[in-house]
Amino acid sequence: MPALTADPPNIIFVMADDMGWGETGYRQHPILRTPNLDAMAANGLRFERFYAGCAVCSPTRASVLTGRSPDRCGVLSHGYALRHQERTLAQALRGAGYVTGHFGKWHLNGLKGPGAPILRDDPYHPGRFGFDEWVSMTNYFDLDPILSRQGEFVEAQGDSSDVIMEEAMHYVERHRARRFFAVIWFGSPHSPAKALPTDKSAFASLDAESQDHYGELVALDRSIGALRQKLRDLGIAENTLLVFHSDNGGLPNIAPDTVGGLRGFKGSLFEGGLRVPGILEWPAGIPPRVTSYPACTMDLFPTVAEIVGLPADALMQPSDGISLKPLFAGEPGTRSRPIPFRFGKKAALTGAQYKIVTEDLSSGKFALYDLLADPNETTDLSSSHPELFAQLKTELLAWNDQVEASFAGKDYPEGKLAEPDPKPISWQEHPGYQTFLTAWKERPEYRGTFRRKAK
Repeated sequence: MPALTADPPNIIFVMADDMGWGETGYRQHPILRTPNLDAMAANGLRFERFYAGCAVCSPTRASVLTGRSPDRCGVLSHGYALRHQERTLAQALRGAGYVTGHFGKWHLNGLKGPGAPILRDDPYHPGRFGFDEWVSMTNYFDLDPILSRQGEFVEAQGDSSDVIMEEAMHYVERHRARRFFAVIWFGSPHSPAKALPTDKSAFASLDAESQDHYGELVALDRSIGALRQKLRDLGIAENTLLVFHSDNGGLPNIAPDTVGGLRGFKGSLFEGGLRVPGILEWPAGIPPRVTSYPACTMDLFPTVAEIVGLPADALMQPSDGISLKPLFAGEPGTRSRPIPFRFGKKAALTGAQYKIVTEDLSSGKFALYDLLADPNETTDLSSSHPELFAQLKTELLAWNDQVEASFAGKDYPEGKLAEPDPKPISWQEHPGYQTFLTAWKERPEYRGTFRRKAK
């Protein structure tokens, strides 16, 4: 076991599902109130420019656990499995003596479609990637979910954020005497949303989908408050690093705007598809303030590695994140490396001020934006800044070539893939999940999401 820093913190990662950059009270959302996230932001390091690792969910989840661009890990989009050859933060922390737990949405096991409990014999369940305990779902879920507690199906009652947070808080209470790592990934406010009547009552003037969307965020915020209070009641809040962010940008067709006026939504590499709420709260280690320093989900692993004192080889190379620990004491200056993104044919590179982006790498068409002067990306500066444009284009294409090598398995000790990447399959095609459906669908209390049409 490696030697850790003198008093390493407990670590809790919390992630929303499809929550846009503009959907918090502290960003002056016109109708949504998030008092608990606002309190967390006021007591922690609030990022004005925090980025998801990709414009959709599964890739960002891979980036959190590995510190690498998700395409390096084989997680090209939703429904792609995380490769067993990757090294995860959960594995590294477990090796350092932490107990590790995952709660909520997983979506790294190659299964597409609506949420379902994870099977015990699923080769890509959270336990295969370093989690001692897990109460998890494949994808999104809302009211009265059926969950999988390490392969045992259990029914729950209530909003899914409350349910998952209750499970996570039991875990925290059981392990409060030792160092723990908890990953809490909500299924909210993923569409189609379904909120409790009391949670959506304040939004009665909106269309039905928007009512449920904001109602789910009310419950999500409430669960954040419950967690922060639990940490205080247990006397461990002071030395717990609590991280909150979303997995990608906000959704279209929700009124009012989910992305705070930014360009694009989920699925886009413009700011609205990538920039998300981001907060780090650690009373013993981070003085409260707001920062415009650009950061991303790939930074979380290297940040924890430096805080805890993990061995140098814990993080697989090449990685795409940097440690944010220097930011805790003040603004460290310009970010040492830009933040890269790739999704399908799209790619982007974001620095402290400028961003280059393309909708199709093969087209040769790129645009350059000044995010400080033009955060809504309205004016292409590629013609007026030709030297900068050429430099960033070269950097982006070089990084893309490196990712291609990683995708082919060149980063692994074997220099190749140990097993072929599984093709994404829908739950309808998976015999194990068909068994689950047969066993549960006739029960009158059944509330699973299999009744929904897979998207």
